[in-house]
Parts: sequence; structure tokens; C-alpha cells
Amino acid sequence: MSADPNCVFCKIVAGEIPSFRLFESATTLAFMDINPANEGHCLVIAKPHHPTLYDMPPELLATVSATALRVAKAVEAALKPDGLNLVQSNGSGAAQSVPHFHVHVLPRRLGDKLPLNWELKPGDRTAIAAVAERIKAKL
Repeated sequence: MSADPNCVFCKIVAGEIPSFRLFESATTLAFMDINPANEGHCLVIAKPHHPTLYDMPPELLATVSATALRVAKAVEAALKPDGLNLVQSNGSGAAQSVPHFHVHVLPRRLGDKLPLNWELKPGDRTAIAAVAERIKAKL
């Protein structure tokens, strides 16, 4: 299994840094975020070191997703939040703070004022169509 000796999440996987572990499989680990945005904020990571989504093997991504679902259902049952976000960021432009693939399982409460949601506003349909064509060309 690949690891980065300077990565805090790799150190958590190895047991070098303590964590509040919730669930562990052969390739995933779920643990509490020690800088929680809200009560019950958890992280689900791939155990092998892959910095971003772009580096993830599809089968490992599927396994991380299954673990995130399992943890989300446990958070729902234990805390009964008003909602829940799954947040996954890639690169500094998306505010990824640890360069190791991870998903935030983030319980939400009405009025929690967590600045995660954006205001809906209609986009320029011509511009949207042009970007869609650029993306489709790369699929």
C-alpha cells in the first residue's frame, strides 16, 4: 500500500498519530475530524496515498464511496441532523487542506451558518452549452 511519510493521513492510517476511529476496512478508514465544522464531522479516506480524485483508481473510489455511505447512515441514526453534506475537494483552489484523498461527512443543522452552500442564480445557457461541449470532448 502506498504511503507518503510526510502525510498526516498516512500517519493516521499507520497509527503514528492518534485518531477517533469509526470504521476500518482493508482499503478505507473513517475517523472524526479534530477540527469539526459541526458536531459529528467525520472523514473517510482511502488508506493508500492518492493526493486527489484525479489519482484515485476507480475501484478504490467506489470503496471509499461505500464507506462514506455507511458512515453517513450512522451519523444520521446517531445525531439526526437536519441534513448532511459529502464534501470532497481537490487542490488548493478547492481548499483541499490535506493532499490525501478524503471525503468529509458533514452533518448540517438549519441555521448553522456554515458557509458551504452558494446562492442559486441562472447561468448563461449558451456559455453552459459551450463548456459542456469542451468537457464532453474529453470524455
